[in-house]
Amino acid sequence: MTLVRWDPLREIERWDPFPEMGALQRQMNRLFEQLLPTDGGERVGLTFIPAAEIAETDGDLKLKIEIPGVDAKDLNVEVAPESVSISGERKSETTTEEGGMTRSEFRYGKFKRVIALPAVVDNERVGAEYKDGILRLTIPKAESERQKAVKVRLG
Repeated sequence: MTLVRWDPLREIERWDPFPEMGALQRQMNRLFEQLLPTDGGERVGLTFIPAAEIAETDGDLKLKIEIPGVDAKDLNVEVAPESVSISGERKSETTTEEGGMTRSEFRYGKFKRVIALPAVVDNERVGAEYKDGILRLTIPKAESERQKAVKVRLG
């Protein structure tokens, strides 16, 4: 083995990590594709979780839940005084034939999402609309919640 004498005046070489990071990312992608097997184009173990938005007004809560590709008949919506539960099944429309699909990033299967509500609601008077893959719920607040806000005088 040959020792190289250290010279403090010699220019330090800069290391560029980006090419190595790209190679590492490709290796990690291959590893995850092997660890998460597919079954007919569907990822096993990964479930579809719908995204949600909540808007609160003085009188009610408005929920928007994004559920593309799910028929209304495959949805079950339950509203409790403090939460909303959405469950259903997103079914694959693609049939794999010889020479067919080689990769799918869509997630299919049964799902369930429980959303905690920021206020107690009157779950007897829920309005619902399902259009273009968006479920819209209008849920009135319980009468006790509407009267919670009290203006406090200062001074």
